[in-house]
Amino acid sequence: MMHPASRRIVCRYTFAVASAAAICVCTLAMSQQVPPVSFDENAPPAKFLSQHNFFKDAARQVPNDGVVPYDLNSPLFSDYTTKHRFVYLPEGTSAQYHEDDVFDFPVGTVLIKTFGYLHDIRDASKGELIIETRLLVHRPDGWEGLPYIWNEDVNEATLKVAGGRIDVEWTHYDGERRTNNYLIPNMNQCKSCHEQSGALQPIGPKARNINKDYAYSHGTMNQIAHWASIGYLSDAPGPEDAPRLPVWNSAATGSLQQRARAWLEINCMHCHNPKGSGNSTGFDLSYDQHDLLKYGFMKPPVAAGRGSGSLHFDIVPGKPEESILMYRLESVDPGVMMPELSRRLIDEEGNALVREWIRSLHSEGVDLKDGD
Repeated sequence: MMHPASRRIVCRYTFAVASAAAICVCTLAMSQQVPPVSFDENAPPAKFLSQHNFFKDAARQVPNDGVVPYDLNSPLFSDYTTKHRFVYLPEGTSAQYHEDDVFDFPVGTVLIKTFGYLHDIRDASKGELIIETRLLVHRPDGWEGLPYIWNEDVNEATLKVAGGRIDVEWTHYDGERRTNNYLIPNMNQCKSCHEQSGALQPIGPKARNINKDYAYSHGTMNQIAHWASIGYLSDAPGPEDAPRLPVWNSAATGSLQQRARAWLEINCMHCHNPKGSGNSTGFDLSYDQHDLLKYGFMKPPVAAGRGSGSLHFDIVPGKPEESILMYRLESVDPGVMMPELSRRLIDEEGNALVREWIRSLHSEGVDLKDGD
């Protein structure tokens, strides 16, 4: 059955012998006109996501007018899910550009992130299972996270304060079938990643993450330039003058060290920075952190419990097997693994990159500024 919000194209061909030409008349019919976005930052959370009209076609993740898609250079690993990101700003408002921090978004902003699984991770054309959409909404008193779970037909998503679980299956890069009991976090768990200095904050929309080209419906354009051109971003420089994070799995975008640190920035830094929930560890995995001890080199853990694996230092140059960082990245034990929440599986490809980087280092002469 065709989705009620999908397009139906009905073509009627009328042939006439006139000047030896055939005339084709094609009529495009829309099953339903989608009303504009409806979001009130002062209203309580909507029970159903459809009440906001963020999508013209949810099953294909086609955004409504005023809802802008975006992507990150190096996205957070979340158990091999696909992610569709969007931003909505109230009419007449814009975000304030910052070179290093997350942009300053106005009240009424909604950051929208949909999670799904490709049926075949190697071929998006084989379809996708859409699972959940998380909203991060900017209320007058701060940010609030809201998890919505989609029904089987992907024509409605319902607010689930308690989160949920769903069994998923897909074909992996090696052609083998994989499974996962995918975890949808509850509202309170949002702060596990998004809390900075005691308050909920966005993570991804900062210059070095979104400074990349995006294939919009009207053509490909740099995201910073596009946001500025439509009034969604104020005081932004040209893309060439903005920082850019490497793509962790693309050697063309940076050195081994740069790409490994980009992966650690997006997967670990939201907690391990001076403002994050892991600040008490003194372990700072920010991309712009260049102090070796603060970055974990030969740094003993603050609390040497089970999570250390009886190892002595966070990062040991040349020895990933002796580095607590690798021990925790390669674990699925809830009391050991890092990150704690965004995964239940091991990022095999990302871990291989970090392991290769640590192995390439020498105990003398490590320079975190190398290549920056």
